[in-house]
Amino acid sequence: MEKNFSRYDIKYLELLSHKYSNINMASSEIINLQAILNLPKGTEHFVSDIHGEYESFNHVLKNASGVIKNHINTIFGTSIRESEKKALATLIYYPEEKIDRVAKTETDMKDWYKITLYRLVIICKVISSQYTRSKVRKALPKEFAYIIEELLHEDGVGSNKQMYYSEIIDTIIRLDQADRFIVAIAELIQRLAIDCLHVIGDIYDRGPDAAKIMDILENYHNVDIQWGNHDMSWMGAAAGCQALICNVIRIQARYANLGTVEEDYGINLIPLATFAMEKYADDPCTSFTPKVSADTYISDKESNLIAKMHKAISVIQFKEEAAIIKRHPEFMMDNRLLLDKINYEKGTIIIEGKEYKMNDTNFPTIDPKKPFELTVEEQEVIDKIKLSFVNSPKLQKHIRTLYSNGSMYNICNSNLLFHGGIPMNPDGTLKSVNFRGKKYCGREYLDAVDRTVREGYFSKPHTPSKRLCLDLIWYLWCGEDSPLFGKKKMTTFERYFIDDKESHKEITNPYYQLRNKEEVCKMVLSEFGLDPEKSHIINGHVPVKVSKGESPIKANGKLFVIDGGFAKAYQKVTGIAGYTLIYNSHGLLLVSHEPFESMEIAIEQEKDIHSSTVALQYSNERIRVVDTDIGKDIKKTISDLENLLYAYQTGILKESVL
Repeated sequence: MEKNFSRYDIKYLELLSHKYSNINMASSEIINLQAILNLPKGTEHFVSDIHGEYESFNHVLKNASGVIKNHINTIFGTSIRESEKKALATLIYYPEEKIDRVAKTETDMKDWYKITLYRLVIICKVISSQYTRSKVRKALPKEFAYIIEELLHEDGVGSNKQMYYSEIIDTIIRLDQADRFIVAIAELIQRLAIDCLHVIGDIYDRGPDAAKIMDILENYHNVDIQWGNHDMSWMGAAAGCQALICNVIRIQARYANLGTVEEDYGINLIPLATFAMEKYADDPCTSFTPKVSADTYISDKESNLIAKMHKAISVIQFKEEAAIIKRHPEFMMDNRLLLDKINYEKGTIIIEGKEYKMNDTNFPTIDPKKPFELTVEEQEVIDKIKLSFVNSPKLQKHIRTLYSNGSMYNICNSNLLFHGGIPMNPDGTLKSVNFRGKKYCGREYLDAVDRTVREGYFSKPHTPSKRLCLDLIWYLWCGEDSPLFGKKKMTTFERYFIDDKESHKEITNPYYQLRNKEEVCKMVLSEFGLDPEKSHIINGHVPVKVSKGESPIKANGKLFVIDGGFAKAYQKVTGIAGYTLIYNSHGLLLVSHEPFESMEIAIEQEKDIHSSTVALQYSNERIRVVDTDIGKDIKKTISDLENLLYAYQTGILKESVL
């Protein structure tokens, strides 16, 4: 059939011809891409609300939520003992540590090396079989790339070939390279087990090791991040928002994790500590005593210092937040201006017309006549700390990772991923939100928010636009219509200073009730351009209270909530230690996890996280690359290459024969 190309089409084909300069090259690429379309889709791994729990997250990443263990069971069946399967799995997760322990007890290391290497190669063959040789080749460790590639494509036919491969294994052992080779192939198995990692928000806060998690993510082979409210707090702090700098420090103090700020990111908190010890010297700061897990020890002296710093930064935060609220009446957050509602003589406060008794009335830095003004000393403290935040190389590097790999939402293979919720009215319609002087709802609102968050970080400092965007980033942390927060108000002040728990209530946006309805979820999916019959929503943010009978599966399977309690602080409420979701060529698999004890126990006792399959949406036909978003892109590329081929064959373009 004759094709008519516009001059723009021809211009594009000319650009394409620089890469595929003749008929043979274009034809070969079409054949290659057509074959890729028929491969099984890669495995996607969804995690959420990690909250600084590095060891749990790292282990779930290493075992791919049970994917690797399932491969071992499928491959070896009853041919090896269960104890050998456990040992093999542990070796793949923690190769260096496991080899060290084996060497202390194994009497014949040469035999152990040979058996282990053959088993690892078999596992690697199976896992790599769903990818092209080119993709596997790119994942290979450079130092052993050729050897591993040879072993992976051994077909077991012919004695000469078998001798060749046996000699490779024997030589690896004889040259004392077995340890390094095992580490390399174990890490390759981990990498190939997961094609893409989706992090549905809240990497930071509560747990102690968010920086270690970010170290992993910035080097991960394929990851996307949907920002959570706690991530947004750190992003705003790194950009210089003083209220969020206070918020970040306050939360770290609350959970005795100031090491994340001081040691991991090199931020100097001595000015705050000195100020707090002076102003709150005789104050026990009881409500600000840090919350620590049962397996964490801090001395009374350290706890006392943290409590004082905690209270000092909280008071500064309330003042900084008041300045933002006063600058933006459109936020409609005057009900969060509380320091002027305190009766300092009676020790009470009036909130929304009701008087409450306060449990703490020591405010040495608050002038009742000007309660929202920072003292000179407070201003000096926040100025110094802000300088450390915006100039911390490691923090800025990690935040850039959140920007380059992150967004407010993601659409991938018919799944809609976002951390929190979509602002809604009680009747289930999308709520129209006033944002930067315009009305937005649904997808348009999230797009506008995404642009503003980026502008807040990348725009020039000391400009009105910069300050506006930073104020809006703060609003995303705690504002009623924030898609990352989604509550009427954040009752931080009440939780510290009022014992009456009625004042602590935070009413959620209607979305969090309405998402149980299938028709509402289908409406949201349609809003984002997805087929409501075939697509799913994947959320985090609100922990699933499994212990109270709550299900992570909503709306007849249209929505999954995968925040089940990675953070130890939540596990008493949720009853488990998190959910993860696997989407492979067989369908969707929701997995629940019990608490992870420690990496040491996992290695020493070969104790994996106990995981259970909660639900499976099984596909009758194997899902292939052609059925994915990548498949759509490949088909478009094939169409373009076929046009290029036609242009060569009909003389529209001239070949360049190399």
